[in-house]
Amino acid sequence: MIRRVLATTVSLVVFAAAVHQASAADLPTRAPSYPAPIMSPVSVYNWTGIYVGINGGYAFGTQDPLSLYSSDFNSFNYTANGGVVGGTFGAQIQSGHVVMGLEGDIDWADISGSGTGPVTKFGVFNGTATLSSKVTSVSTLRARVGYAENNWLFYGTAGVAATSASSTFTQTVGFVCNSNATIPCSSTSGLHPGLAAGAGVEYGFTPNLSAKLEYMWLGAGAGNTLYENMLRVGLNYRFGGN
Repeated sequence: MIRRVLATTVSLVVFAAAVHQASAADLPTRAPSYPAPIMSPVSVYNWTGIYVGINGGYAFGTQDPLSLYSSDFNSFNYTANGGVVGGTFGAQIQSGHVVMGLEGDIDWADISGSGTGPVTKFGVFNGTATLSSKVTSVSTLRARVGYAENNWLFYGTAGVAATSASSTFTQTVGFVCNSNATIPCSSTSGLHPGLAAGAGVEYGFTPNLSAKLEYMWLGAGAGNTLYENMLRVGLNYRFGGN
C-alpha cells in the first residue's frame, strides 16, 4: 500500500514539473534589466571670487590746461587723446543672476593735447598763449553691478577717479612772464580727483579666466576740466569660480 502511494506521489510531481516547464517555454523572454545611469548635474558658471587682471585701450576727449594753474583764467579747451594700459583688481559675489562687487585699476596713460588761443586772467589781462598738457596716469575705484547669464556678464559701474596731469604755459603775445599779474611761463603738474562711470560686457572662457570690453567716462580736475571717453579691453583671472 505504501509503495503504491509513493509511486502515485512521484508520478504527480513529475507531471507537475513537466506542465510548469511547458508553460514557461510559452512565455516571452524578459529583457535583462540594468541600473539607470547616474546623471551628472549641469555645471553653472560662477562669477564669485577675487580677481586680478590687465587692461588697455584708448581715451579721447578735451582738456582745459589753464585750470591746472589757477581758476583765475577763462576756459581754454582743446582735444586730448591717447592710450592707456595697466592693471585691474577686484572682488565680487554672485546671487542668482545678480553680480555685485568692487573694482579698481591703475593705468599708465599717454593722453596729450596742445593749442594756441586767447587767454584772459581776472577778466582784465588779455593775451595769446600756447599751452600743452599730458595725463600720465588714470586710476579708478568703482562699484560694479551686473546681470549674469551663465558665462556672460553685463554690468554697469561708477565711482571715483584720480589723474596725474601736467601742463606747459608758453607766452606768445600780451603777457609778461613772471610778473605779479600773470602766471609764470613754466610747467605745473599734480594729482587731480574726479569721477568715473561706464558699462561693459565680460565673458568667461574658463571657470577662472574671463575677458571684458567696456566704455568708461572720466571727469577730473578743478571743476572736472578733463573729460575723457575710454574704450578698454581686459583679461581677468579669478580666484574661486566653479
